[in-house]
Amino acid sequence: MKRKTDSRQLSLLDWEPPVIVTGYDPMLVRGNTFEFRLCRGISVSLEECGKSRPEVADIMSDIMGRPISVNMLNAYASGQREDHQISVPRFNALISATGDRRLVEFLAEGHGWTVIERRYLPMIELAAVAERKKELTRMEMGLRRQMGGRF
Repeated sequence: MKRKTDSRQLSLLDWEPPVIVTGYDPMLVRGNTFEFRLCRGISVSLEECGKSRPEVADIMSDIMGRPISVNMLNAYASGQREDHQISVPRFNALISATGDRRLVEFLAEGHGWTVIERRYLPMIELAAVAERKKELTRMEMGLRRQMGGRF
């Protein structure tokens, strides 16, 4: 007789760990210059954010308190428009409008950094303390060996 499955019970095999760090697929943002890769990142974010470009432009306009047009967004997303680079305040508004953390990660990764949610900071600090504790223990053991165990 087949046992009826309980729909309230979760399967451990279905669980996936949360995504801590997100970034663009390198194939989507490849290019010869930082500026071109940034344009590609902006383009990908605009395509994948779930909002139309007019909606994103409206949200950015509300945030900035001045008009941001779809044509401006198109220029920011075009690697061919080298004369039209996005400013930091507009980039910040774009991040807010799209909700795409990959935009910030794009900037951070070039410096060897990453962007994470604040809720993970205590875990990272705990790991750093644990590493330091191990290092101090190794130093202590080395000093004890040098002293021949006389302390």
